Amino acid sequence: MLSVFLIVQNEEAYLAETLASLRGVADEIVVLDGGSTDRTVEIAEAHGARVEHRPFDDFGKQKQAALELTMGDWVLSLDADERLSPALAKEIREVIADPNALDGYEIRRELIYLGHRLRWGGTQNDWVLRLARRHAARFSDALVHERLVVEGRVGRLRGTMDHVKYLSLGEHIASVDHYTDLLARERLAKGKHFSMFHLVRIPQEVWTRLLFKGGILDGRYGVIWAAMSAFYTFVKYAKLADPSLDRRGRAASDG
Repeated sequence: MLSVFLIVQNEEAYLAETLASLRGVADEIVVLDGGSTDRTVEIAEAHGARVEHRPFDDFGKQKQAALELTMGDWVLSLDADERLSPALAKEIREVIADPNALDGYEIRRELIYLGHRLRWGGTQNDWVLRLARRHAARFSDALVHERLVVEGRVGRLRGTMDHVKYLSLGEHIASVDHYTDLLARERLAKGKHFSMFHLVRIPQEVWTRLLFKGGILDGRYGVIWAAMSAFYTFVKYAKLADPSLDRRGRAASDG
């Protein structure tokens, strides 16, 4: 039995197509909602998911809570903006039926950015560990960039899934602001500080993605992705010098 689980919050723009890609693959779909105010819950229920509720605190704890709600022998962790290809769906069913299967599997994501598929700039090597035997799986305890940890043997699947990342540049900018807040607070708690050296990360990130990783071959959208990746990298360090960061973090926690 395969249980697919997702954590969500205001994902109505993405969720329907993600859940549709699970048709014929998942025996159980668990959606853990962190407090959506849009049609997210309605969409999840319409696609046969079991919806549970838990106030969002951080990504690691939220995904661990979702994992613990599943009942299958195998689990597949998905984000609301990820969609299985038909080839991957078929391969997953074959794997979970194989008595000699490994304990976990990484899956390669193909990035769809602003409606365009990117194939270079580092996007061609985006492997994420998502499929695992439930008894061998747990999540790291992290505010952001949490990861699935599997005790046992891990391999890679041939099939891919689409990562439909950002429908607009404004959405991307808002996401950068949100995630860099979380990352900066995490780094501040570890005693990290802003350094002028971090300025070097901007051109380094751009040219690494465009030239060394071939992002220029993706045209204008590859250039935009490289520039936004550099912006994200710099902002997560620059916020270490933002005196309002702790106040915003405390306000969010109190709210």
